[in-house]
Amino acid sequence: MAEIKDPENTILIELKDGTVTIELLPDIAPDHCARMKELARAGQYDDVAFHRVIDGFMAQTGDVQHANMEKDYNPRMAGTGGSDLPDLKAEFSKIPHDRGTLGAARSQNPNSANSQFFISFKDNHFLNGQYTVYGRVISGMEHVDAITKGEPPANPDRMISVKVAADA
Repeated sequence: MAEIKDPENTILIELKDGTVTIELLPDIAPDHCARMKELARAGQYDDVAFHRVIDGFMAQTGDVQHANMEKDYNPRMAGTGGSDLPDLKAEFSKIPHDRGTLGAARSQNPNSANSQFFISFKDNHFLNGQYTVYGRVISGMEHVDAITKGEPPANPDRMISVKVAADA
């Protein structure tokens, strides 16, 4: 388990194989970090599927509208929804999309990120400056690597629970 320096800006995602600890970057992307904490504290990320998992690229999740596997899970719609909160403006930075970074998923519109995010399996520098980076995995990346692959996966994995470390 990684040392947690700032529990208020650390996210704990429980997966089938163990806990993934994510250090948020509020100095880089304050609005995206605040949104993740708000949705985590509301329990909205719990039981949400990894709906798009591309081997050697990234694992995407966070569609709280269509991908909750305990409430109205719709594999055809998973990945098209967000939360009932307004979309976020892009918070682009010089932080590269390295292995283990947390990026904001969005549509073609740079200011359309809402609740969805992805974790990079490897360095994806072609995404630099195009998607907001707002966190990085500091422990448990082996659990991310073990997420079932597919677009969508036939039997998707889910985030069992997502908590702010300060509340855990």
